[in-house]
Amino acid sequence: MATEIFSKRYFQLPRAEIGQLRFILESYDGVAFARTLDKQNGLVEIAYSSSRVRDAELLLAALAEEVGLREVAVPEQIPPI
Repeated sequence: MATEIFSKRYFQLPRAEIGQLRFILESYDGVAFARTLDKQNGLVEIAYSSSRVRDAELLLAALAEEVGLREVAVPEQIPPI
């Protein structure tokens, strides 16, 4: 059984903010990574390593204010990478 190296959390945000979210995450060079699961509904998966938990969670809290990021339950179906 494989061990997860990344913590994954799921969020919804306004569709128009997905690009901004990705831009911000990329500017923090490896703190967290976003994957769009459903662009119509603004559903994204954000993953970060256990060594970056503190930084990632602080950043996600700030993004909740900045781009309207709202945590949601794990989706029933997650598309493969």
